[in-house]
Amino acid sequence: EVQLVESGGGSVQAGGSLRLSCTFSGFIYSAFCMGWFRQAPGKEREGVAGISSDGATRYSDSVKGRFTVSTDNAKTTLYLQMDSLEPEDSAMYYCAARDGFSSFCPRRTDEASFFVFWGQGTQVTVSS
Repeated sequence: EVQLVESGGGSVQAGGSLRLSCTFSGFIYSAFCMGWFRQAPGKEREGVAGISSDGATRYSDSVKGRFTVSTDNAKTTLYLQMDSLEPEDSAMYYCAARDGFSSFCPRRTDEASFFVFWGQGTQVTVSS
């Protein structure tokens, strides 16, 4: 059974940094695709970053240059390093995963429907 356990959310001041973590297990294939989404009240869910099991990445224009998505060497944890945070980054952040190879990863990691498994979400609040 695929399991995603998310942590790292909290409240920070504008200009600060925060790192989100998502531990994952239970994949039956060597290849996978993972992503980070966020949703603020009254706004559409946004796919901010994605990464394939071979290390290819994708970022939304709103976070490119400020956020970094990565996995650890053991391929057990997904990270989202968030730097130069702005109040507009405040949202509920979700970790998402898709098991198996896909030629559309990471290109389609901006689509929520592309993923099968989801974490519980963690709140990020950036104050000015």
